[in-house]
Amino acid sequence: MKLETFLFVVYPYICLSVFLMGSLARFDRDQYTWKSDSSLLLRRGAMNWASNLFHYGILFLLVGHTLGLLTPHWMYEPLISAPHKQLLAMVSGGIAGAACFVGLTMLIYRRVADPRIRLTSHRTDLAILIILWVQLGLGLTTLPFSFVQRENAHEMLILANYLQGIATFRPDAAPLEAIAWPFKVHMLLGMTIFFLLPFSRLVHVWSGLASIAYVLRPYQLVRSRRLNVPPGQNLPHRT
Repeated sequence: MKLETFLFVVYPYICLSVFLMGSLARFDRDQYTWKSDSSLLLRRGAMNWASNLFHYGILFLLVGHTLGLLTPHWMYEPLISAPHKQLLAMVSGGIAGAACFVGLTMLIYRRVADPRIRLTSHRTDLAILIILWVQLGLGLTTLPFSFVQRENAHEMLILANYLQGIATFRPDAAPLEAIAWPFKVHMLLGMTIFFLLPFSRLVHVWSGLASIAYVLRPYQLVRSRRLNVPPGQNLPHRT
């Protein structure tokens, strides 16, 4: 098996399997470690801006990458052409990526330079932040390559077709030979982040999805014993 075949055909499924099964195992066995270990309780001030830049930026990038690359071309073609879609992705993704990069740089500096936060941090905390920092840098590095290909969106279409093939269990890594190296390294490191997620503080991203389900849940009917409620009537409460 060629190395490129393993990296872009087999390795994605290894990362996805570890991501799903590892997250489930950690939730089942170590629920008390399922947390973000936020350091904002120790130091606030200007670092609130850094945290907001990082979190809002990375959420935008995550949603943008998911919708932009996994949406089939025929679904958005009547609304926007591929070159215009790539230009939109470059501008919006570039702004969000730059904001996220600045925020994460400030957070890494605080974790290293602040003695109080450094003492309460684990080695994996700093390691995963550095990996994300490198990943953001690689993502910003791809912008000049995308700008060159903006008129035909060639690389974007190849990447989208490849990732859609992974999602539908029809992977084809052959077209990736025409892709510039920053895109390949960016994808491989992104897969590795999914692989590491269950073993790091990033696992708390699952809690964000759970919070959406909590807000959208239906009302629960709770009978009150302290109020004089006529029989057969219930009081709606959110608990």
